[in-house]
Amino acid sequence: MRRIPSFPALRAFEAAARLGSFARASEELHLTPSAVSHQIRALERNLGRALFRRANRQATLTADGERLSAGLAQAFDAIEAACAELSPPPPSALAVHCTPSFAAKWLGPRLHDFVEAHPDIGIRLSSNADPIDLGRHAEIDILIAYGRPPRGPGLTVEALGREEIAALCAPELARSLGPIEPATAQRFPRLDSSFSPVRWPDWFARNAFSAPAAASGPAFDRGSLVIAAAVQGLGVALESLRFAQDELRAGQLVRLGDGRLESLYRDLHFICYRERDRDLDKIRAFRRWLLEREQESRAGG
Repeated sequence: MRRIPSFPALRAFEAAARLGSFARASEELHLTPSAVSHQIRALERNLGRALFRRANRQATLTADGERLSAGLAQAFDAIEAACAELSPPPPSALAVHCTPSFAAKWLGPRLHDFVEAHPDIGIRLSSNADPIDLGRHAEIDILIAYGRPPRGPGLTVEALGREEIAALCAPELARSLGPIEPATAQRFPRLDSSFSPVRWPDWFARNAFSAPAAASGPAFDRGSLVIAAAVQGLGVALESLRFAQDELRAGQLVRLGDGRLESLYRDLHFICYRERDRDLDKIRAFRRWLLEREQESRAGG
């Protein structure tokens, strides 16, 4: 029979000695500082000697504590190594960052497909509308940028695929507006997307209409919100079909002018990663998957 003190007490002592703090040990072990202190005092009673000097709310190792700490460090390292040999390898983490609208309307609904195909790659997805500099954010592996592609040394940037940007509205609004003629083109309520690089004057010029002098509807800071407002009948959205596929298929949105008006075409989303990472399996797998899903998405309408 092995004569070993309580393992939780040994673990509490090893963590406190290694981290130099009862408080940090409590955070690592998910215990209260009081519980860590009680475990260590129980170990000291078992061994019959003090392991820490306690004074002025600080605790430092005694000579006996130093000896035990050195021995336990080796023992815990051996335990960790033995368990690691039998444990499945941890997934290779891939941190992906994109805009909220891209995450909600395109990437999120498809991401389960990548997870199922690559169970060895753990996805960490974050989103924000603000521009991200990969040179300053080492924690991000792949950036899906919107609008203007970022530039910089050591950065690979490639377009995800040309997007069609069309004037879209609820069917009821389309019927009430009727045919869109040059004389009436300025009268329909227009929804504005604050961050979109494609503006209403671009669409009016494409269709040889005179551009209106001022905005005529509410503005939103995300494409997904513009689409939702259009579905509710608040106005006409000038948005990428990449974000509106589900609403078009469901009949919640239709093209303004019954398809007789011209769309715009732009590269709006870009896959960005560091050149030094281009041959990493996780980068290559996610890039290939993105491009394949984009081609399937366009083929499916």
